[in-house]
Amino acid sequence: MAGPAFRAAAVRVRVPATSANLGPGFDALGLALGLYDDVVVRVADSGLHIDIAGEGSETLPRDERHLLVRSLRTAFDLLGGQPRGLEIVCANRIPHGRGLGSSSAAICAGIVAARAVTIGAEAKLDDTALLELATEIEGHPDNVAACLLGGFTLSWMEGGAARAIRMEPADSIVPVVFVPGKPVLTETARGLLPRSVPHVDAATNAGRAALLVEAMTRRPELLLPATEDRLHQEYRAPAMPESAALVERLRGEGVPAVISGAGPTVMALADPGTADKVEALAGADWAANRLSLDPQGAVVLPLATSTDI
Repeated sequence: MAGPAFRAAAVRVRVPATSANLGPGFDALGLALGLYDDVVVRVADSGLHIDIAGEGSETLPRDERHLLVRSLRTAFDLLGGQPRGLEIVCANRIPHGRGLGSSSAAICAGIVAARAVTIGAEAKLDDTALLELATEIEGHPDNVAACLLGGFTLSWMEGGAARAIRMEPADSIVPVVFVPGKPVLTETARGLLPRSVPHVDAATNAGRAALLVEAMTRRPELLLPATEDRLHQEYRAPAMPESAALVERLRGEGVPAVISGAGPTVMALADPGTADKVEALAGADWAANRLSLDPQGAVVLPLATSTDI
């Protein structure tokens, strides 16, 4: 049986940073942010060539070990076969190891690019299958759902398959992220979580997570109580004491603040009237960035000049 046919032209994919959990929505809620990685993939006659600019340019492997390449390969296998060669250019802006979904971005960029460069791939790999494949590679759906769909997402597992819905976040929400200089491995942060939690804490989180859906979409004035968490942030604090202290300080000032994903980045959910003040609260040890909300998720864009990516 003949293998898949590939497009001769390169494809360009843009994927957003994401913040998962958002406080009480552990492994379920995600938010797509206006900070992007761009990837250009072209099928070549032979070999594998990877060019990386920006985040990770000095540390990421330029061979089959790269998560983007592994994701491309997994998707190509699902689509019927591997191309003879690949040329890949990465323009990375999402910080690595900071809880902003850099690994999910690489995974989603890889599988979306594989679908885009393979002729007729949508019939075998539709959007539902994309989410399932990304979750299989990542291990949980919260970040990849937000990365693929954009906006504010709720994801879950059903019968072993990932599912997600996208909701429209209130346009008055202004995410402000505080990125520290040192990363924390997701595996380290997850390793600190207990095997069980008190029933009262689980019940509190269930109520807060439900409230957070209302706060994120229609009632942002409820974001402070809605972002209260008792399931993971306190347990992870020993791995990121400065982040935990900043969350406590911001919340003491009435600012809805959470650990972004597994940390150590802190995210505050401000509004246009308070974003400047919030941005100035962290101090010199943090890189404070006011971001937009990403409405699209992963997209295939027209090819552009090198200065545009």
